[in-house]
Amino acid sequence: MRVPTLVLQAAGDRDVQAEEGRYIASRIAGARYVEFPSGDHFFWASHQDEILAEIQGLLTGVRPPPEHDRILATVLFTDIVEGTKKAAALGDRRWRDLLESHHALVRAQITRYRGLEQDTAGDGFYAAFDGPARAVRCAFAIRDDIRRLGLEIRAGVHTGECESVGGKLGGIAAIIGARVKDLAGAGEVLATSTVRDLVSGSGLTFAERGAQELKGVPGEWRLFSVTG
Repeated sequence: MRVPTLVLQAAGDRDVQAEEGRYIASRIAGARYVEFPSGDHFFWASHQDEILAEIQGLLTGVRPPPEHDRILATVLFTDIVEGTKKAAALGDRRWRDLLESHHALVRAQITRYRGLEQDTAGDGFYAAFDGPARAVRCAFAIRDDIRRLGLEIRAGVHTGECESVGGKLGGIAAIIGARVKDLAGAGEVLATSTVRDLVSGSGLTFAERGAQELKGVPGEWRLFSVTG
């Protein structure tokens, strides 16, 4: 008769070494061996959720799906207009130098407006803010700074619930923000109706751009061009 067996082990346990746990598991037919990245002998105190998930999987055959924190945030996406064309015209070295100046200016404004940089790729930035007005004003400041480099950016802003995964915010709200940015024109800060509704009384002005389809996002979204 075989009994389902689960062997749990802390990788850095100095009292019961990982080799011992692996040996025990190897001597039990069909045993499942799980090693946790911990140096604590009492690793079950800091890995409670993971251990309970493993035990549930052993007893029921189904492990619970991972839970992700959801956070209400305003996302801002920017990129350089016609960046590929400018890179080809300038050459690799000059374009790299220009990008470094661009990145420094963008990061300075994100910090100034209390945003958190989430990601950067090529000439694009993704940042998150705890308020939509700050995100929009950060976009204005970035646009004005970047113009001194002879560049134009476009920006998209959206407020919604984001999933916090691995210390970064993602999910459908982030996808919407990126798609809104893709529809913005040179020097334009484009926002969803959610942003407009939340910043009433802020002094920002919104010009309707109509209902738009966002690639990969269901339904139509009312978008607005924002001015200060």
